[in-house]
Amino acid sequence: MKIDEPTLRRLWPAGDSKVPGLIAGIATSSAAVFARYGISTPLLVAHVMAQISHECGAGRDVVENMNYTAGRMMQVWPSRFPTMASAQPYAGHPQALANKVYNGRMGNRADSDDGWNFRGRGAAQTTGREGYARVAKATGIDVVGDPDLLIDPRYFLECGVSDFVNCGCLPYAKADDVLNVTRRLNGSTVGLAQRRAWLSKWKAALSDAAVARLPVVVAPALAPAVPRSGWASIVAALAAAFRRA
Repeated sequence: MKIDEPTLRRLWPAGDSKVPGLIAGIATSSAAVFARYGISTPLLVAHVMAQISHECGAGRDVVENMNYTAGRMMQVWPSRFPTMASAQPYAGHPQALANKVYNGRMGNRADSDDGWNFRGRGAAQTTGREGYARVAKATGIDVVGDPDLLIDPRYFLECGVSDFVNCGCLPYAKADDVLNVTRRLNGSTVGLAQRRAWLSKWKAALSDAAVARLPVVVAPALAPAVPRSGWASIVAALAAAFRRA
């Protein structure tokens, strides 16, 4: 299985806007990546690509944007920012905010820049030092030492697929269960309606691509028809031959 570049460009029209060459990198690596991680049917490819399409905004949101207003922080992290006064110091300060909300969990060290360095990134929006370490172990790509390798076109798809598999999504994808695929990858059901929509798009796109690749069968040429007058001549000749015999 592989992803055709034209198909990906059609579904991700702004896919190269943040990382130049991203679409070509995904298409080029797809066959080897899918084979390595057991993504062997159009259904599994559709589930992988639906989740990735949502998580990274079809290539537009490859690194988590931590530039929040105070009001938005109170909505996203109500326990951490119960009041406007508690949120205001972090408004417009993405690095400080990332360290505030992510340090001390997901393997991130307290009093460090781990929250910022290991914020959501890549095809599956991998988050936290532990998440990055899991990807590094599965792929052999040192995304802990160099987090931006998660968005390198050469490794973007593999890092995302490794997260998909290691989060336990594969059995649910085989059962075409988008609800539980989402729960395993995301930890909740955030964006479920959009993920369902992406799944429908990818199923249709992969079906169309498969039809386009079918060989054209040309019917064998038929023998030219013999006109009625020709048949009469043939019969007469045969009769004369028998009389002479």
